Order: sequence, then C-alpha cells, then structure tokens
Amino acid sequence: MGHSRCCGSEGESEDLDRKTELDPEMANLRVRVEDSVFSVDRALLTRNCEYFRALFQSGMRECQQEEIHVKGLRARGFLVTLSVLNAAVYGPWELYHGAALFIRDMYRDLEEDARCLPDELLEYVESLVPSTYVTVGTHSPTIKLLQDFLRTVCYLDEDEKDWKVLTDLPVDASTTMAGVTVLNNKLYIVGGVRDVTNQVVDSCFCYDPVIDTWSTFLNPKQLRYNFALVGHEDYLYAIGGEYERTTMSSVERYKPSTATWSFVSHLPRPVAGAASTKAMSRIFVCLWRPMDSTDIYEYVPAEDRWVLITTLIRQQSYGHCMVAHRDNLYVMRNGPSDDFLRCMMDCYNLTTGQWTAMPGQYENSKGALFTAVVRGDSVFTINPKRTLEYCIEEKKWKRKKETNGFPRIGSMWTFLLRLPKMGKLPRGQGVLNGYEQDLENDVYHQKSPSLQCTD
Repeated sequence: MGHSRCCGSEGESEDLDRKTELDPEMANLRVRVEDSVFSVDRALLTRNCEYFRALFQSGMRECQQEEIHVKGLRARGFLVTLSVLNAAVYGPWELYHGAALFIRDMYRDLEEDARCLPDELLEYVESLVPSTYVTVGTHSPTIKLLQDFLRTVCYLDEDEKDWKVLTDLPVDASTTMAGVTVLNNKLYIVGGVRDVTNQVVDSCFCYDPVIDTWSTFLNPKQLRYNFALVGHEDYLYAIGGEYERTTMSSVERYKPSTATWSFVSHLPRPVAGAASTKAMSRIFVCLWRPMDSTDIYEYVPAEDRWVLITTLIRQQSYGHCMVAHRDNLYVMRNGPSDDFLRCMMDCYNLTTGQWTAMPGQYENSKGALFTAVVRGDSVFTINPKRTLEYCIEEKKWKRKKETNGFPRIGSMWTFLLRLPKMGKLPRGQGVLNGYEQDLENDVYHQKSPSLQCTD
C-alpha cells in the first residue's frame, strides 16, 4: 500500500487524533485514514473485519508494518466503525452480554436447543453464573450474646433441592417491615423496626456476594418502615411507608456511587406495604383503595412523575404482591372478604392494556402467595411447606417443580443473586432444613470474620 495523502482539514485531523487514542498496551497498530492516524488493537481489527483479517494473513509486507495506510475511506467513518467495535457508542457488547445472561438463567430448559448457537457464544454462556433464588425471613436486631442462629440469608440449591445458608445478617440489621431489594447484584436492606414499638432501625446494610461482605450506608432523610424498596438503573427508590404510625406518600432515591439520598415526586396518595415490580425497565407500584380497587402507577424517572396506568376492580379484594414477566404484570390478591387462604391472580398486559383473570389458585396451604420472583420463563413461590417453580404460560402458571419449603414463620423476602461459582457456601456452614452444625467449630452458628459488618 502506498502512503498518498487524501484531502481533509488540519483541524479535523487533530481533533480525530485526540479522540482515537487508546490504551497504549492495546494500540499496537497505527492506521492512517485521510490525514488522521488511529492507534488501534491489531487483534480487534483481525477479529471483526474481513478486510484486515485477509490483509494480516496474506503474508504481504503490511503484516509486519507498525503503520498502514487505508484508502477509499473517510476518517470520521472509520472513527465510528472503531467506536462500534469497541462497544463504546452503540452498545453491542451490552446486548451480547444481556442475551448470554438470559440464556444462562434458562439453561436447564434450553441446554439442548442452545447447542445450535455458535461455539463462541455457547462458551461465553457457560462461563457465566446463573441467577440463584435467595430468601430471608423476618428478623429484628439481636444482641451478640443471644444471637439467633436462624438469622441468615439463604439460597436454594436446585441440584440438591434444599435451602442452604449464604450469609448471616448483621447483628443490627432488621428485616421486619424493612425495604429489601437487589441492585447491581448487591443486596440492600433499608429501615425496618426493632420490636413491637416500631422503633425504626437507623442503619442501612449492603451485602456483596462476590466478596461475601456486609457494609453499611446512610439511612434515608425520612426514616420509614413498611415501605417498598426498588432497585432501578443505579438507584434505590424508597416508596411510601410509615413513620410513627403515620402512612406517608414521600419517595426518596439513593445513588450508591455518590452515597446520597434525595427526595423525588411524592406518590399520588399515602401508602404502606405497597406491592411493586419492574417490567420492561419501568417501575410499577400498586396503590390500594380498599375494599375493591387496586390502582397501578408507573414512576417515570426522566420526568420525575407518577402516571396512573390502570385500575383492577375486584369485590372486597386488593393486590398484595406483584411480579412481572416480559410485558405482563401479575397481581396476586386475597380472596373475597380478606380471605388470605385463597390467592387469586390477574394479569395486565402493558402492550394491549387488557386485564385477564388467571384460572386456578396459587399456593394457599397456610402460605398465600405473598412473595414471588421471576427468572427467565419461570416464577418461584415459597412458603414454610414447599417451594414451587411454575412455568409461565400465556393464560396460566403451570406447576413445574417442587422442593423443600423455607422453615420460617412471618413474612419472607425473595430475590435473585448471581453467586460466585466457587465457595458459594460460607466456610463451615451447613444446610438449613436439617440445621446442620458448623463442623469445624462444633457450634450451630459461628460468624465468619469475612462477614463482619464494615463501614
């Protein structure tokens, strides 16, 4: 290739040169396009461009040159091409990664069909860890001398069909009427109360399963309990709740990267214990109007406002749990006359704007469906007797698997976490249902130093 110069303004050339500087360790080739020189990774071009792949495999002198000149292209167009290859502008890597995570979560059901995928994608899928079903019961803070060995966060071992201990709750943490959610694969616990006096816990806790460590962070500006906590796009949203037995409509959001809380638009009316979920990257909350109506509102962060989406009217009934699958919202509600031993369900489709009554009843053996979590095309429900996995179909949930229940009384919080492949179980901890001892220390509960709460 020759080194003839093409037309282009000197100012534009200098501007492009500044924009195309890459990591020196990766920029092992200079590509001249018009009057601009791009420092790029030779392997990146070989992997993603047939032209460069053929060039570098041709045996020609350009294979060994540190700089080559490409004719027939505009410098700015080449810059855009590099941006796409590096996933810096258009995000193909995020799409690739998101698709791989989705497949990994459903791999048990898709393993045979997944064999038709390209080997590179299949290897990447298998390198990831799937989401694991995690739950925690209702607990109030305790004292060190009287630690409750059941104050644990547990995960479902689907191979052994049993619950196992993931980590201990910090001594001062409360899950009684607390806000519990997951954001960026970290578990957050906000608020909650200490005892029947409803004294609010003024510390917040975060658990990182990757490093198996708890940390604390600032409490909201308005202390609250019995509220909804939602993790969405790098923010936590504390929605409604109570304080000093007064129901509130205030909403705050927390940004972990800056460790700051700030108020956003209030709810249309006060609410405590509101059911909430996310669907299609949108936040939805149920507001009750006893005894017959459940309003579903959406919070729009870009506009900082609440929008009424729809209203479910059922005689003497209101929604107490809500989950989402694709563009559907599933609202679980009590039966007539507050009959909590009957769990009815209705589905609202966000695309068509239509409600559908779901046939059948869902888990009512002393455990109406107060908690559920969706993974792929499955939904998990839990009570003290059994854990049920349903396959989500168009008009109903079809029972798929049944495993041991979670041996707790009171409310339960359920969520998904991606746990490390190795050492999923903290050192020495045994299974939950059998209450196995810590064999190394010969006690039922021994807090590992790595699980201590740190600031």
